[in-house]
Amino acid sequence: MDLLLTGKFIAELRKEQGLTQEQLGEKIGVTNKTVSRWETGTYLPPADVLMIMSELFGVSINEILSGKRLTNGEYRQAAEENLIDTVQASSFELKDRISFYKKKWLKAHAAIMIFIGICLVGIFAAGAFFSQIPIVYLSLLLLISAHCWRHNSMMSYIEKHAFDGKESN
Repeated sequence: MDLLLTGKFIAELRKEQGLTQEQLGEKIGVTNKTVSRWETGTYLPPADVLMIMSELFGVSINEILSGKRLTNGEYRQAAEENLIDTVQASSFELKDRISFYKKKWLKAHAAIMIFIGICLVGIFAAGAFFSQIPIVYLSLLLLISAHCWRHNSMMSYIEKHAFDGKESN
């Protein structure tokens, strides 16, 4: 995938529609500087923007990435090449996705985990202070249960997002 070729094709498609960079940016929700960066081959538009541009310009995403209109014969070959280039260019490997979503989950649930931790320490301290061994054991059992909940909840979140690639906020 040649970013310069892709950028020139985006500029060509924009001009065919009679749009300025600013007008195109308004239609897809970015600034004219961002459009300029795409057109000069500095950056590649994200997937959601490629889908919008595909509909707007009446071409396939494959054609945008290839930097030209494709015949039926060229389409399959270009699709394979674009997919290979995208996969090879991706530096966001599975271990990176797992780490990213783990941190995201922990950040979103930090307050509840702190609250549960404070409650458990309070129950443990009360049991120890009043010499109530069953309460001490109960606090330890609750600690184990809370840890299992945290781990299972976090891992199911990671599995849902890191492996299937879908993210819902």
